[in-house]
Amino acid sequence: MLGCGMLERDAQALRGRSFALLKQLVVDEVLVQFLQEDNILTDIMAEEILQLDCSSMSAAEKTSHKRSWRLLQLLPKRGPKAFSRFCSALRETEQGHIYEMLTQSQETQLEESGGRATRQTSERRKQMYDDSSLPLSTQEEIAAKRARTYGSMEYSLDADSPAPLPMLPCTHDLYLSQCLKSYKMTSSPRCSALIISNVNFNPHSASDLGTRNGGEVDEKVLRKLFIDLDFVVTVRRDMTTEQMRNCIDEFRRRPEHRNMDGSVVCLLSHGVDGAVYGTDGQLLQLESVFEAFDNVHCPQLQNKPKMFFVQACRGEEMDCGVEQVDGPGRISSHSCEQRDAGQEGPADAIPRQGGQREPTRIKLPQRSDMICGFASLKGQTICTAAMRNTKRGSWFIQELDTAFRCNAKDMHVADILVQINGRIKEREGHAPGSRYHRCKEMSEFTSSLCKDLYLFPKYQPNS
Repeated sequence: MLGCGMLERDAQALRGRSFALLKQLVVDEVLVQFLQEDNILTDIMAEEILQLDCSSMSAAEKTSHKRSWRLLQLLPKRGPKAFSRFCSALRETEQGHIYEMLTQSQETQLEESGGRATRQTSERRKQMYDDSSLPLSTQEEIAAKRARTYGSMEYSLDADSPAPLPMLPCTHDLYLSQCLKSYKMTSSPRCSALIISNVNFNPHSASDLGTRNGGEVDEKVLRKLFIDLDFVVTVRRDMTTEQMRNCIDEFRRRPEHRNMDGSVVCLLSHGVDGAVYGTDGQLLQLESVFEAFDNVHCPQLQNKPKMFFVQACRGEEMDCGVEQVDGPGRISSHSCEQRDAGQEGPADAIPRQGGQREPTRIKLPQRSDMICGFASLKGQTICTAAMRNTKRGSWFIQELDTAFRCNAKDMHVADILVQINGRIKEREGHAPGSRYHRCKEMSEFTSSLCKDLYLFPKYQPNS
C-alpha cells in the first residue's frame, strides 16, 4: 500500500502542465497496464479509467479528456515513485514528447527556486534518452532509406518487448454454444504456425531496403501469442526469396498438419502490392503462398482453416488522412443477390454403360477456408504503407496481439479482424515537425472461410 503522496515538485509539474496533458495525453489500455505492473494503479483504478468510454466515435475526444483527467487526479496520491513510473510509461507508449514537457517543467521550477539539481536532471535525461527524442512511427517503405535525421528521432530497440496481456480462456458454455456450427478447433496443439521475419536486408542486392527496426518485437509478440493459443510455432529470420519459398514448401508438406485443426503463416517484411521482399531484394508473390496451401497442393489441410497475416507495405504512399466532417447519413442501396449459376456437367448427367453410375466423390473448390489479414490497404488507385515503431513494433501486430488475447475467448477470428480494423482506424502517428505527424493507416482482410473460426483458447473438451 502506498503510504504517502507524490513529491511536491512532481505534483507541481503535473499541475503546471495539466491543460496540455488533457489535450495531448493518450490514456489507453497499454499505458494503464504499465502503471498497473508498477503498482501505481490498482486493478479497480485501472478498470475505472478504462470504463470511461463512449460508443459514439464523435465522443472520442471527450473520452480521452475524461480518462486523462481521472488519471491526473489519481497520480498525486499514489506515492513518491508515481511520477517517475508515469514518465517511464510515457516513454514506453510512444509519448516521449509529454515526458520531455514534464521534465522541462521540473527544470524550470528548479532554476526559478535556485535549486542545484538542474545539472543532475539534465544529465539523467541525457543518459535515459541517449540521442533519441520522439518515438517516431516509421514507414515500412520500399523507396530510398529514410534520411538520417528521421532515424535519430526514433527510440532504439530495447531487448525487452512490451509485457503481453494474459490470454483470456474460453468458457465451457461458449464452447458448447459454438462448437457445432464452427470449425473444429480442439486438437492439442491446435495449429501449426510459421513466422518468417525479415529485418536485415543485403546491403548489396537490396540497398534500397532499410533495416526493419522493431521487426524483432513483432516476431517475439507473435511467437508468444501463438504459444499461448497452443500452437506449435516455427520462426525463420532474414531469408532470401528462394529460402522463403523453400521454407513455405517444407511447412505445407509437414505430416503433422493431419493431426492439427488449422495453420497460420505470418510474413513480416518490406513489400509491395501482392508481394513481399526477401533479404536479397527479390519479391515473393503472395499468390504463390496462398496456392501452396490450397486444396490441391495441401490436402492434409483440406476443410481446415488457414490463417495468414502479412505485415508489409502494399505501396509507397503514406496515408495522411482526411478531416472528418459532419453530414447526412449514408443511404444504403438495395443489393441484389445473384442466382446460383451452377449446372450439372455431362459426366454427371450420363450414366455408365449397364445403368451403373460411377461413385460420386465430394468435390471442393480449388481454394477455400482461408483468411488473410493485411497491415495496409489495397485500393483501386493507391496502395498504402504500413506503420512501424522501432520501440514497440508495428501498429498492426500490436493490435492483433491485444485483440486476440482479449477477445479470442468469445469472438471468432473474422470479427476480431473487424475490431482490429477499427482500432487501426483510430490510431494516429505523433511526431510533431516530421512528415509522420498525424499519419494514418488502414488494415484490411480477405476471407474464404465457410464457418465461424473460434480458437477456444485454453479449452479442452475432454478435461
